[in-house]
Amino acid sequence: MSNTLRILLGLVAGAAAGLLLAWLDPAIAERAVAFAQPIGRLWLNALQMTVVPLVLALVVIGVGAANDAAASGRIARRAIVVFALLLTAGAVFAAVVDPLLLSLLPRDPIAIEKLRAAIPAGASTPATVGFGDWFAGVVPVNAIAAAAQGAMLPLVVFALFFGFALTRIETGRRERMLEFFQAIADTMIVIVRWVLWAAPLGVFALIFAVCAHAGAGVLGALGGYIAMQCATYAAMALLLYPLAIIVGREAPRRWVAGLLPPQVVAASTQSSLASLPAMLESARDRLGHPRAVSALVLPMAVSLFRLTSPMQYIGAASFVAWIHGVDVPLAQLALATALAVVLSLGAVGLPGQVSFMAATMPVTSTMGLPVEPLGLLLAVDTVPDVFATVGNVTGDLTANSLVARGVRDEAATA
Repeated sequence: MSNTLRILLGLVAGAAAGLLLAWLDPAIAERAVAFAQPIGRLWLNALQMTVVPLVLALVVIGVGAANDAAASGRIARRAIVVFALLLTAGAVFAAVVDPLLLSLLPRDPIAIEKLRAAIPAGASTPATVGFGDWFAGVVPVNAIAAAAQGAMLPLVVFALFFGFALTRIETGRRERMLEFFQAIADTMIVIVRWVLWAAPLGVFALIFAVCAHAGAGVLGALGGYIAMQCATYAAMALLLYPLAIIVGREAPRRWVAGLLPPQVVAASTQSSLASLPAMLESARDRLGHPRAVSALVLPMAVSLFRLTSPMQYIGAASFVAWIHGVDVPLAQLALATALAVVLSLGAVGLPGQVSFMAATMPVTSTMGLPVEPLGLLLAVDTVPDVFATVGNVTGDLTANSLVARGVRDEAATA
């Protein structure tokens, strides 16, 4: 049985048990909530303890991978630029659209208050500071202190400086340092996988406590979150069609026909890597992209570029803001959007559940929001994964189209 299915079973069992107990005997349900909440809190703590070293390592590795890819030739450099632009466009799209979609959700103040009360509280609540102090704190005075305090944005800023500085030192030393950070990331991923093995129990405890305390209203809220994520992924994928047709100069009928086979594979496997052979075949035989471009850009896209990742992180954080009734200031939202793009570059090769927690926690904390609701969102985020993978594959072929057009234009003017 896959871990995704185990988590979904834990989610369904916890929701059913919580709702049933609340209906049979609310007093016993409240006592059961007091027992279940610490279990859920323990599981969340175990996930959070890996985030600081994992994020630091992933950002440094991501900078090194992007630098190495860009150094391999003009086509690769153009692809990196296209990836960055598409990731930024997706992140900005989510940052604008998600709050609008959430504003359409019916909001029951009593049910939302019960939902907040049922989610286990963190060790500390993000402090409210003035904009000047918050902005000055983006660059850490002490990177070690920032890591110890869980200040993710300053830590990522330090990791970016560190990663770019590594590209300027002697090659042998740089490779040894990247191997060191890769070893840290691999070790943290092993720990996260151990924790995720216990995810059915942790998710059961979390959703049981929420449903037993807040009632069936929480299911409507989580359903709204799922619908929002699916809608934004689908909308972004559809927006790529006119982009490829207008900018990439693809024939509309041929573009639609060329995308369909890889999209079917993506929907059935929920894996961009498994869709790579179908993407290469479509790019070569159906879309007529230069073989030299597709052979380089599409494997790069699978290893460096996941269009929907920053959208996922921002969507989850926006939902947490909606739960708590927080209007995130524009400056913080902009920085969180940029952070989501940076983190997505380092998290592409990770399993979906690992990357969700490793990247969504920093984005959420950058918005000044508590991260405790993310355990619930991790459980239900497996549902929109079909839409996310289709969006990623559509983004990969769109990037390939844009790079191919640039290569063809260069050849025509040479």
